[in-house]
Amino acid sequence: MNDELAMPYFLTHEETTKESYRAMVEATVKAILDAIADDRAYGGKSPQELQALIERPTLLPPAGLGFDQVLQELESVILPNFLRTTSTDYLAHLHSPALLESICSELIISTFNQSMDSWDQSPIATEVELQVTRFLCSLYGYPMESDGIFTSGGSQSNLSGLTLARDWYCSKALKHDVKKLGLPPSYSKLRIYTSEVSHFSMEKSAHLLGLGYDAVRKVPVDKECRMDSEALEALILLDKEAGLLPFCVVATLGTTDYGSIDPVHALSAICKRHKLWLHADAAYGSGVQLSTQYAHRLGPIAECDSITVDFHKMFLLPISCGAFLVRDGKNLEAFSLHADYLNREEDEEDGYTNLVGKSMQTTRRFDALKVWVSFLVRGQDGYASIIDTCIENAAYLYGQLKKNSAFEVAIEPEISSVVFRLQATCEVNKKVRRLLLHSKGVVIGQTVYENKTFLKFTLLNPLLTHDKLDELLLLIEELGKEIMG
Repeated sequence: MNDELAMPYFLTHEETTKESYRAMVEATVKAILDAIADDRAYGGKSPQELQALIERPTLLPPAGLGFDQVLQELESVILPNFLRTTSTDYLAHLHSPALLESICSELIISTFNQSMDSWDQSPIATEVELQVTRFLCSLYGYPMESDGIFTSGGSQSNLSGLTLARDWYCSKALKHDVKKLGLPPSYSKLRIYTSEVSHFSMEKSAHLLGLGYDAVRKVPVDKECRMDSEALEALILLDKEAGLLPFCVVATLGTTDYGSIDPVHALSAICKRHKLWLHADAAYGSGVQLSTQYAHRLGPIAECDSITVDFHKMFLLPISCGAFLVRDGKNLEAFSLHADYLNREEDEEDGYTNLVGKSMQTTRRFDALKVWVSFLVRGQDGYASIIDTCIENAAYLYGQLKKNSAFEVAIEPEISSVVFRLQATCEVNKKVRRLLLHSKGVVIGQTVYENKTFLKFTLLNPLLTHDKLDELLLLIEELGKEIMG
């Protein structure tokens, strides 16, 4: 308790607080480094073992334990059982390792604790986010009148896109102001079109928008798991004939399981013919824009009315960090509302930007700093190397799987996800994944393709080598043989 009393509350200009800050950060860094003793992705404990490990009488003791004692508990209980996303044995999800410079950015973000809603809570941070947003708009080919805002990630960006699409359509086609009046009388007829393998945030968004899951029309995909544009147009025409109101098409540029990329050019032409909003869910594929070899695979992304960008996937930045971009920045007015205590109109007239007027959130972190720092540190060539390596690793893995009769592979990867399975029962494939997780410290994904259990490698780590991929395939093959006896 004496240690707790001696410990300052905050980092201030006083030397005693700076010394405490330095000592605590250095001790934490040492504990983290000591915990990383091998390249295993996971220590292997089951949910029940972890629950027993962290069980304690209370999380709020009558007297504080002090930082040193709590750090000791972190060292013994928490740190050894973290998932290590930097391990080359971690290939499960769209969940990347974090670049070193971005971790340093996180320390700065937390230390200064800016709030990105009003300029007077985040002066330089606001200007940096504006600068980064302008650059992102140009990176994806948007015109000068475009705009955007940072978000918590893909789900929030997709919700933003569908919200703007709904309000835009209701205003243009129905002459109805949703912002002031709520949903129009015909709201139950509104329809969104997305591929049958798109992200589940489409249904979630439809629920939150008051439209319901049934408003989301799932369009069939081709053999490469891309939205079938002919099926889309047929569905739109069918719905129009039935008196329904199509208003938005979502092009998925990198599906969660397969990394498949919907045909933007064809979808854009359909949207123009039928006067629909085209949103690009590029949460996964947005990083491909930085590739020197493969950026063309995204198609003409600038034709989309809005774009979801995620930086905690292929850009290798810490969670959370996303952005939502719109071709016409005026559409962001759907989120604007002035409050005398926060974003006064006279401030904005004098050049103070209050970002809350473009965001679903009020309080937000200064996540744009991670992008600002990492882009400057790595540069175009550094990021291109990362993205190209991941895509080429997927192509290599696909080739190895096609040559090995022990495996079946779903589709040829367009980005960096490879979906495959042992030529065995679904139960064998499920058991292999569990054995890898709890016995080998290897974490891979699992999904369903053509009604069968498939395994999945999501390759976001540029440290992965072809030899390592070969070793993992051999391990999976051997475990499968053990299970089958």
